[in-house]
Amino acid sequence: MRCAGFAGAATLFQAMTEPSISADTIAAISTPPGRGGIGIVRLSGPQAAAITVQLVRLRQPLEHARARLADVLDAPEAGGSRIDEAVVTFFAAPHSYTAEDLAEIAAHGSPVVLELLLRRALALGARLAEPGEFTQRAFLAGRLDLTQAEAVRDLIEAQTLTQARQAASQMGGALSRRVLPVKQALLELIALLEAGIDFAEDDVDVAPQAEIARRIGGIDPPLAALEASFARGRIVHDGLTLAIVGRPNAGKSSLFNRLVERDRAIVTATPGTTRDLVTERISLDGIPLELVDTAGLRESGEEVEQLGIARSREALADAALVLIVLDATQPLNAEERALLTAVEARPALVAVNKSDLAGSRAMVGDLTEVERAGIAALATSALTGEGIAALRERILALATGGAAAEPGLLTSLRHQQAIAAARAALADAVAANTNAIPHEMILLDLYRALWALDSLTGQTTPDDILNLIFSTFCIGK
Repeated sequence: MRCAGFAGAATLFQAMTEPSISADTIAAISTPPGRGGIGIVRLSGPQAAAITVQLVRLRQPLEHARARLADVLDAPEAGGSRIDEAVVTFFAAPHSYTAEDLAEIAAHGSPVVLELLLRRALALGARLAEPGEFTQRAFLAGRLDLTQAEAVRDLIEAQTLTQARQAASQMGGALSRRVLPVKQALLELIALLEAGIDFAEDDVDVAPQAEIARRIGGIDPPLAALEASFARGRIVHDGLTLAIVGRPNAGKSSLFNRLVERDRAIVTATPGTTRDLVTERISLDGIPLELVDTAGLRESGEEVEQLGIARSREALADAALVLIVLDATQPLNAEERALLTAVEARPALVAVNKSDLAGSRAMVGDLTEVERAGIAALATSALTGEGIAALRERILALATGGAAAEPGLLTSLRHQQAIAAARAALADAVAANTNAIPHEMILLDLYRALWALDSLTGQTTPDDILNLIFSTFCIGK
């Protein structure tokens, strides 16, 4: 039996999902809304140069990769007066971000001037760009793979230096470089099995069962390591929420202020000061962390405080991490014991606060209960700053699970699902090979693994998924 159809299956699947490149010329304002020193109108497409020369009065002809001074006129078709001065940069296809003719007009950041330029461009035949359409065209033209295109969005949205570094690494192809050797090994195995099937009648040896198992065994470990990187990559990309909980007047708000390094929450000696959730976003070694200061947990007959306590319990349930604040001068109460029990199976820390107070030994005998709950505890003083640095380190370790930073992390659920699908297909191939299933069936599993990896970088990603990805970009990028 010859199996020429298997080799054509990948080509057919890719052809069915291959998106088309539009011949339109698109235009958009590429700088954020509002007033600024500089604002940029960007055009890309076959008519980009022709439209640009009609938008402004150039002082020199356009030339690839050269900046040209130009005047923005209030009525260029009638030789109107100059209302602004601009710098026009032109990049000829295919040597541009989109691989098309691309022009950028950098004027002063007046919304009026930028809107005038954009409206004229549309009147001259350009179309308003969709969100992410410039980057989508770069992807469709092969300038970027899909992981690099997604990294453009991540870089724009980065809120910490670590996020920016991670996005820059992805833009440089770090994730693609980790996947490429795996895909190459997978392709070699597919080619081996295809040859064995296609030329079986010509006495070409078919790969033995042990050789197939050995090759698949070498493909899965790098994918397993890559999938494991999602634990840290997701945290770097999305951040986490940490709820600070405990009894009233244990020092929760004081610790909250210490961690955010400013007086964000009101602190008084009166128990029950915090009546609602107070949130603040910080960065711990580049990891985005949203801190939530909660109302003290206790029985209360006051309606407003009851509402605050109810919200505290909701925040506790929703948070990825929990910081329980205990008062070093007070023994554990029933509410705190219940809290320790409730978080036993969750990532949690205990801060024994007010450790600076002389003779505060009330908590010493109760720390064994904290230890029995399996929760790490450390002494802190929000007043003196004692233990705050160690608390930051513990929170960071808890957030990352001890996972080390590495290039080419998986940073989105889409990435993780693609790798998981590839590994599941390889597991099916291993089972088929173990059970001496014909190679035609093993090839189906191997192609599934290949398509899953291709969907990661975009070679076999359907249009609807591409549209969903690029729709999350800002207009003009």
